[in-house]
Formats: sequence, structure tokens, C-alpha cells
Amino acid sequence: MTKEMLEGNVAFAEAAVRAGCEAYFGYPITPQTEALEHMSRRLPELGRVFLQAESEVAAINMVYGAASAGARVMTSSSSPGVSLMMEGLSYIAGSEVPVVLVDVMRGGPGLGNIAPSQGDYNQIVKGGGHGDYRPIVLAPATVQELIDLTYEAFDLAEKYRCITIVLADGNLGQMMEPAELPPMRPVRRVEDRPAWALTGAKGRAPNAISSIYIDPAEEEVFNRKLQAKQAEIEAREVRTRELCLDDAELAVVAFGTAGRIAQSAVKTAREAGVRVGLLRPISLYPYPYQRIRELASQVKGMLVVEMNSGQMLDDVRLAVEGRVPIRFYGRMGGMVPMPDEVHDEILALQASLSQLASPREVAQ
Repeated sequence: MTKEMLEGNVAFAEAAVRAGCEAYFGYPITPQTEALEHMSRRLPELGRVFLQAESEVAAINMVYGAASAGARVMTSSSSPGVSLMMEGLSYIAGSEVPVVLVDVMRGGPGLGNIAPSQGDYNQIVKGGGHGDYRPIVLAPATVQELIDLTYEAFDLAEKYRCITIVLADGNLGQMMEPAELPPMRPVRRVEDRPAWALTGAKGRAPNAISSIYIDPAEEEVFNRKLQAKQAEIEAREVRTRELCLDDAELAVVAFGTAGRIAQSAVKTAREAGVRVGLLRPISLYPYPYQRIRELASQVKGMLVVEMNSGQMLDDVRLAVEGRVPIRFYGRMGGMVPMPDEVHDEILALQASLSQLASPREVAQ
């Protein structure tokens, strides 16, 4: 298919339509409202369901209901709106119904502003709602990745009967760049929906979907089942993008828009002879702990770049286990780091470690 200029919000909404999304429930909030507008036009013209709810709380519970019926369903919102959805998301996790959410992050905390941010990392990646669950979290850095990961999110959600969240930011939602849309999938027929779905019980025993386990022992059994599923996800679904890491002495770790900016800084530093590479986590849950642990046995030090105060930094520290120094550079409140700022941080990290041999050199 031919590439075309697409705005991020419109692109992921159209990707969802082409993935066979049957129903969208949402509430407008900047900087992702264009997605809702696109769905309000596209879904009705295709004979599918669009409904602007009275609030984010209502929207996520409508999503819960439609997902329980086995429909491919999604919503999208931005940081304060996603905060309001957390109770519903916990109920959805406790009911094991597949749901897709796209969070186009903005500055916070509180009402904050409409500038791009990565301040939702802890809320989204660590689960957010009450209880022991984790959604699959995917972090695009380009409009094309936003399309591809949204398209795939429906398959992952259904494969594991879980919540899959595409974690973007206002920059990705608002930017336009060339991208290719995926092919249109047919909407699944009602009779082809999963066996667990609430599609009517004529000729069979009724299904039940609930997150209520009054007996603590039963609740523990259910939670053990969830944990086993999450272990399977952690074993199978870790994803990264890497640049120039084969001979790197320094590694930059950054996701999403920060990773895209860091890529430019890494290329500039490479041109100046600095042996630096980039690891960009695509899956924020499951997190690439093992790959970062491997890098800690190769490089002299790491630089973590984020558009927050260092929320992913904690995960990098867990992976590194103190084996190499970690430097952090973050911008907050909707401020976006510039490539020259990240480049300066790379040079500062290099200068601070200039007298050290890399773990690989020590091993030799």
C-alpha cells in the first residue's frame, strides 16, 4: 500500500477500524480528540458502533460491557481521562476480557496542560487500578509504529484476554508524517466470537463474567491464574528497537518520543566518534530487563532519557543491579528534550567514565 501523510490520532483510530474494531466508546480530551472525531465518522458509515459517553467513567464501563459480549472494542483518552478509567480497567482485568486503550499522554499531575509528556508511565505500566494485574503496554515512537502497534494490540488483547495499552504522547498524537495503513480486516460475526463471550445461551449453559470472588481462597486461585498468564506474557512478548549497540561503550535507554529524540543524538555522537548506542523499549510491560542486564555487562554506563522525573529509570536500575553507573536526563510538565541536550548528556556521561574500562574489556 502507498504511504500517505497521516496525523497520529487519526492514524491510530483508522488502524483500529482496520483491525476490526466493532465499537468505540470515549469522551473528548486534548490532545487525542481527533481520534474520537475520526471514529464518530468512520464507525457509523461502516455500520459499527460509536458512542460519545457522558464521561470517561461511563466510557470505560461501556467498553467493559461490549468486551464481555466478545466484541473487538476500544477507547482512547489522555492522562486525566485515563486516571478516571482506572476503576473500570481494574474490573476489566479482574474479568479477563480483552480491551484496547490508547493513552495519548499530556503534562501533569492534576489537570496539567495539553503538552506532550511521559508522566503516565507508572500509572499505566505498573497497573494503575487496584489488584495484582498488569496490562500489556506498547510504546510507539513514530506514526507508523502507532498504527502498527494499535493494529496488533487487538490480537494481543484477545490472545491473552487482557488489557493492551498503546502508550503514546501528545507529540505523536498531533504530528503528521508519511505512514502506511494496514489492510482492512472483516468484522467478526457474532457466531464466531469466543466461547466465553456473553452472546446468548440458547442451546448451551450460560456464561458468566465477573470479577467478584467473595471467598479469599477463590480470589487467590484466580490471582495465581493471572500471575501465570503474566509470566507467559513476560516470556513471549518482550520487544525492543536497537541502534548501534554492537560495539557500544555507552547505552542510551529511552522510549517513545524521548527515544526518537535520543536516536538523533546517538547518531550525532556516533559521527563524532563516540561509541554509543540506543535501546528503545517497545514493550514497557513486559519490560526488557534481560536485554538491559546484558548491556550492563558490555557498556561502561547508561543514560536514561524521559519526559518525566525518571519513572522508567527505576526499571533500568532494577535491570542493571548496580553494575554500571546510570545517568538520567528528564524534562517535565510538557517540556520536550532537544537532541542537542541529549547529545550533551551523552558527552557528559562519556567524560565521567573516561578512565574506566568497560565490563567487556575487563572480561578480556
